[in-house]
Amino acid sequence: MSKDAELVKKLKNPSLKDIAFSELLDVYQERLYWHIRKIVTTHENADDVLQNVFIRIYKSIINFQEKSTLHTWMYRIAYNESIRFLEKNNKKSYDNIDEISDSNLEVLFEDAYFDGDEIQRKLNKIIDGFTEKQQQVFQMKYFDDLSFRQISEILKISESTLKSTYYTTVKIIEEKILL
Repeated sequence: MSKDAELVKKLKNPSLKDIAFSELLDVYQERLYWHIRKIVTTHENADDVLQNVFIRIYKSIINFQEKSTLHTWMYRIAYNESIRFLEKNNKKSYDNIDEISDSNLEVLFEDAYFDGDEIQRKLNKIIDGFTEKQQQVFQMKYFDDLSFRQISEILKISESTLKSTYYTTVKIIEEKILL
Protein backbone atom coordinates (compact mmCIF):
# COMPACT_ATOMS: atom_id res chain seq x y z
CA MET A 1 0.00 0.00 0.00
CA SER A 2 1.38 3.42 -0.97
CA LYS A 3 1.99 6.21 1.54
CA ASP A 4 -0.92 8.19 0.12
CA ALA A 5 -3.24 5.17 0.33
CA GLU A 6 -2.25 4.68 3.96
CA LEU A 7 -2.80 8.36 4.62
CA VAL A 8 -6.26 8.25 3.04
CA LYS A 9 -7.14 5.23 5.18
CA LYS A 10 -6.09 7.15 8.32
CA LEU A 11 -7.93 10.29 7.18
CA LYS A 12 -11.14 8.30 6.81
CA ASN A 13 -10.77 6.82 10.30
CA PRO A 14 -12.41 9.27 12.75
CA SER A 15 -10.01 8.37 15.56
CA LEU A 16 -6.92 9.01 13.39
CA LYS A 17 -8.22 11.84 11.20
CA ASP A 18 -6.66 14.79 13.05
CA ILE A 19 -3.23 13.19 13.30
CA ALA A 20 -3.38 12.10 9.67
CA PHE A 21 -4.47 15.58 8.60
CA SER A 22 -1.43 17.06 10.33
CA GLU A 23 0.71 14.60 8.37
CA LEU A 24 -1.09 15.59 5.16
CA LEU A 25 -0.31 19.25 5.86
CA ASP A 26 3.36 18.45 6.39
CA VAL A 27 3.58 16.62 3.07
CA TYR A 28 1.41 18.77 0.80
CA GLN A 29 1.09 22.28 2.21
CA GLU A 30 4.08 23.81 0.45
CA ARG A 31 3.44 22.10 -2.89
CA LEU A 32 -0.20 23.17 -2.93
CA TYR A 33 0.75 26.69 -1.84
CA TRP A 34 3.01 27.15 -4.88
CA HIS A 35 0.45 25.59 -7.20
CA ILE A 36 -2.14 28.09 -5.93
CA ARG A 37 0.33 30.98 -5.88
CA LYS A 38 0.97 30.62 -9.60
CA ILE A 39 -2.74 31.04 -10.21
CA VAL A 40 -3.70 33.81 -7.76
CA THR A 41 -0.35 35.67 -7.91
CA THR A 42 0.07 37.12 -4.41
CA HIS A 43 1.21 35.51 -1.18
CA GLU A 44 -1.78 36.78 0.78
CA ASN A 45 -4.27 35.47 -1.76
CA ALA A 46 -2.48 32.13 -1.96
CA ASP A 47 -2.63 31.79 1.82
CA ASP A 48 -6.37 32.52 1.82
CA VAL A 49 -7.06 30.03 -0.95
CA LEU A 50 -4.79 27.40 0.62
CA GLN A 51 -6.72 27.65 3.87
CA ASN A 52 -9.99 27.12 1.97
CA VAL A 53 -8.46 24.18 0.11
CA PHE A 54 -7.45 22.39 3.30
CA ILE A 55 -10.84 23.04 4.89
CA ARG A 56 -12.49 21.52 1.82
CA ILE A 57 -10.10 18.55 1.90
CA TYR A 58 -10.75 17.98 5.60
CA LYS A 59 -14.52 18.08 5.15
CA SER A 60 -14.56 16.07 1.90
CA ILE A 61 -11.99 13.33 2.51
CA ILE A 62 -14.66 10.89 3.62
CA ASN A 63 -16.23 11.19 0.15
CA PHE A 64 -12.91 10.70 -1.70
CA GLN A 65 -13.56 7.66 -3.90
CA GLU A 66 -9.90 7.04 -4.77
CA LYS A 67 -10.56 6.99 -8.53
CA SER A 68 -7.49 9.22 -8.81
CA THR A 69 -4.50 9.64 -6.54
CA LEU A 70 -4.78 11.74 -3.39
CA HIS A 71 -2.26 14.14 -4.91
CA THR A 72 -4.34 14.63 -8.07
CA TRP A 73 -7.57 14.98 -6.11
CA MET A 74 -6.06 17.72 -3.89
CA TYR A 75 -4.57 19.57 -6.89
CA ARG A 76 -8.01 19.54 -8.50
CA ILE A 77 -9.51 21.06 -5.36
CA ALA A 78 -6.72 23.65 -5.23
CA TYR A 79 -7.23 24.53 -8.88
CA ASN A 80 -11.00 24.87 -8.47
CA GLU A 81 -10.67 27.00 -5.32
CA SER A 82 -8.13 29.23 -7.06
CA ILE A 83 -10.40 29.77 -10.04
CA ARG A 84 -13.36 30.43 -7.71
CA PHE A 85 -11.26 33.00 -5.85
CA LEU A 86 -10.23 34.75 -9.07
CA GLU A 87 -13.78 34.84 -10.37
CA LYS A 88 -15.03 36.28 -7.10
CA ASN A 89 -12.26 38.84 -6.69
CA ASN A 90 -11.58 39.89 -10.26
CA LYS A 91 -14.80 41.82 -10.65
CA LYS A 92 -12.73 44.99 -11.20
CA SER A 93 -13.48 46.99 -14.31
CA TYR A 94 -10.83 46.73 -17.04
CA ASP A 95 -11.04 47.91 -20.62
CA ASN A 96 -9.18 44.91 -22.03
CA ILE A 97 -7.24 41.75 -21.19
CA ASP A 98 -3.87 43.54 -21.40
CA GLU A 99 -4.87 45.73 -18.44
CA ILE A 100 -5.66 42.64 -16.38
CA SER A 101 -2.31 41.06 -17.28
CA ASP A 102 -0.40 44.27 -16.52
CA SER A 103 -2.28 44.68 -13.24
CA ASN A 104 -1.50 41.09 -12.16
CA LEU A 105 2.18 41.45 -13.10
CA GLU A 106 2.46 44.73 -11.23
CA VAL A 107 1.03 43.09 -8.10
CA LEU A 108 3.46 40.19 -8.48
CA PHE A 109 6.55 42.35 -9.00
CA GLU A 110 5.66 44.55 -6.01
CA ASP A 111 5.11 41.51 -3.79
CA ALA A 112 7.75 41.33 -1.03
CA TYR A 113 7.91 37.55 -1.48
CA PHE A 114 8.78 37.75 -5.18
CA ASP A 115 12.53 37.86 -5.65
CA GLY A 116 12.74 37.04 -9.33
CA ASP A 117 15.54 38.20 -11.55
CA GLU A 118 15.03 39.74 -14.99
CA ILE A 119 14.65 36.37 -16.76
CA GLN A 120 12.01 35.27 -14.25
CA ARG A 121 10.18 38.55 -14.76
CA LYS A 122 10.33 38.10 -18.52
CA LEU A 123 9.08 34.51 -18.23
CA ASN A 124 6.21 35.60 -15.97
CA LYS A 125 5.25 38.33 -18.42
CA ILE A 126 5.26 35.84 -21.32
CA ILE A 127 3.21 33.31 -19.33
CA ASP A 128 0.77 36.02 -18.30
CA GLY A 129 0.09 36.66 -22.00
CA PHE A 130 -1.12 33.08 -22.52
CA THR A 131 -4.71 31.94 -22.26
CA GLU A 132 -5.78 30.57 -18.89
CA LYS A 133 -5.62 27.01 -20.24
CA GLN A 134 -2.10 27.52 -21.63
CA GLN A 135 -0.95 29.01 -18.33
CA GLN A 136 -2.36 26.14 -16.28
CA VAL A 137 -0.93 23.42 -18.50
CA PHE A 138 2.51 25.03 -18.63
CA GLN A 139 2.67 25.76 -14.91
CA MET A 140 1.47 22.31 -13.85
CA LYS A 141 3.91 20.56 -16.17
CA TYR A 142 6.95 22.84 -15.90
CA PHE A 143 6.78 24.18 -12.35
CA ASP A 144 4.77 21.50 -10.52
CA ASP A 145 6.34 18.63 -12.50
CA LEU A 146 3.03 16.85 -12.87
CA SER A 147 2.61 14.17 -15.51
CA PHE A 148 0.31 14.75 -18.46
CA ARG A 149 -1.98 12.08 -17.00
CA GLN A 150 -2.26 13.95 -13.69
CA ILE A 151 -2.88 17.26 -15.44
CA SER A 152 -5.51 15.55 -17.58
CA GLU A 153 -7.34 14.36 -14.47
CA ILE A 154 -7.12 17.78 -12.81
CA LEU A 155 -8.18 19.89 -15.78
CA LYS A 156 -10.44 17.30 -17.43
CA ILE A 157 -8.65 17.70 -20.79
CA SER A 158 -7.30 14.89 -22.99
CA GLU A 159 -3.60 14.10 -22.72
CA SER A 160 -3.03 14.71 -26.44
CA THR A 161 -4.55 18.20 -26.17
CA LEU A 162 -2.40 18.89 -23.11
CA LYS A 163 0.77 17.80 -24.88
CA SER A 164 -0.02 19.96 -27.87
CA THR A 165 -0.79 22.95 -25.65
CA TYR A 166 2.33 22.46 -23.54
CA TYR A 167 4.76 22.10 -26.43
CA THR A 168 3.22 25.07 -28.23
CA THR A 169 3.66 27.26 -25.14
CA VAL A 170 7.24 26.05 -24.68
CA LYS A 171 8.02 26.99 -28.29
CA ILE A 172 6.49 30.44 -27.81
CA ILE A 173 8.47 30.96 -24.60
CA GLU A 174 11.70 29.90 -26.26
CA GLU A 175 11.10 32.36 -29.09
CA LYS A 176 10.08 35.28 -26.87
CA ILE A 177 12.65 34.80 -24.13
CA LEU A 178 15.44 35.38 -26.63
CA LEU A 179 14.02 38.71 -27.81
